[in-house]
Amino acid sequence: MSRLFAIPPWPEVRRRLLPLITGLVLCGVAYGCIVRADLGLDPWDVLHQGISDRTGIPIGTVSVLVSFVVILGWIPLRQRLGLGTVLNAVLIGMTMDIAIPLLPDPTTTPQRWGLLLAGLVIAGPGIGMYIGARLGPGPRDGIMTGLAERGPSIRLVRTGIELTALAAGWLLGGTIGIGTLLFALTVGPNVQFWLAKLDMGYPPGFEPVTHPDGHHADDPPPDIEPDFTISGS
Repeated sequence: MSRLFAIPPWPEVRRRLLPLITGLVLCGVAYGCIVRADLGLDPWDVLHQGISDRTGIPIGTVSVLVSFVVILGWIPLRQRLGLGTVLNAVLIGMTMDIAIPLLPDPTTTPQRWGLLLAGLVIAGPGIGMYIGARLGPGPRDGIMTGLAERGPSIRLVRTGIELTALAAGWLLGGTIGIGTLLFALTVGPNVQFWLAKLDMGYPPGFEPVTHPDGHHADDPPPDIEPDFTISGS
């Protein structure tokens, strides 16, 4: 099991669990606001919405299901799951399903923009808290790092994954709009600002082992470093 899961000692988990859960719930609320605004979604939620529209399954539930399908791709890539990986797969989608019906149904353009901007703002501290807890990367991040370890750059792999999700979602009827562009332009600076304030550092003994050229060692201790460019999913 140690080859599949990377779990730090319980005192460290306990110290980091509340920020992790709080961040994931904030992410779910943020994405719920963006969905309600209906001005364009982030790439993965474009895919989730497209599948939801075709199947009738709530978008948050689709997010959970897609996350677990993606996690299966970790197996051949020999990536380790953390507690944050599992909670990420479950809590964001569940929170979206709870939040979306509770959020106001916008009837005017200013109301739509208000929800969109609220979602974009809340996403920053949410993602910052989740990443800063350092209890495991999100499902899609494990695919990214696993592929990048085999040659391509993180930037190239991440861009390819995001564009693939966006294209598939668009073909399925997901909403692409100004919100999609604004999310892409603002999420990085927003997360960077909050992560600098909320990062808890590596749990003792979980620091990544690297060669002098910067590459991970062939058989490092459990490395739970999350991706600093993730969109929170």
